[in-house]
Amino acid sequence: MIRYKILAAVFSVIVAVAEEFSLLKSESPSPQVEEQWLTINEPIRPEPILLPTLTVSASVYHPEPHQTDSTPFITADGSRINRKDPGKHRWLAVSRNLHARWGGDLEFGDSLWVTGISDDMDGLYIVRDVMNRRFRNQVDILVSRKDRVMGFWKNVGIAKFEQNHRSTAVAVTN
Repeated sequence: MIRYKILAAVFSVIVAVAEEFSLLKSESPSPQVEEQWLTINEPIRPEPILLPTLTVSASVYHPEPHQTDSTPFITADGSRINRKDPGKHRWLAVSRNLHARWGGDLEFGDSLWVTGISDDMDGLYIVRDVMNRRFRNQVDILVSRKDRVMGFWKNVGIAKFEQNHRSTAVAVTN
């Protein structure tokens, strides 16, 4: 007999819960919503733009006194180089004939797209330093000793990016 009473109590609790959550009601008070599928189109990808480039030579340098000056962790524009991982900045130095202070078209803080070195080294860099006056038409990429990158590359292309994401030609003045 107790079993029937427990079973009846459990059944009445289930019915009460079902009514509370409107599981047994024929009509729900919420309005019927038509199902609509939202179509998402692929984003429009613009055609690749061929950037006007300047052909220069490229090399790498480490922030060490014999490759820079007496303050190897401070660039010519006053930026401080991360001592633990200098290469993470993706900064470079340009020869003086390319810099605006000496008649070129590049300024500190300009973004340059560099191509023609390697898949790992090609990409976007920021001008933060200038090279010794004996170098012409050259860029020097800041790397760390642990990067184990050494080399000199000819026919490296650089293209300047402006704030509005348009590229401009970089002219060499002789």
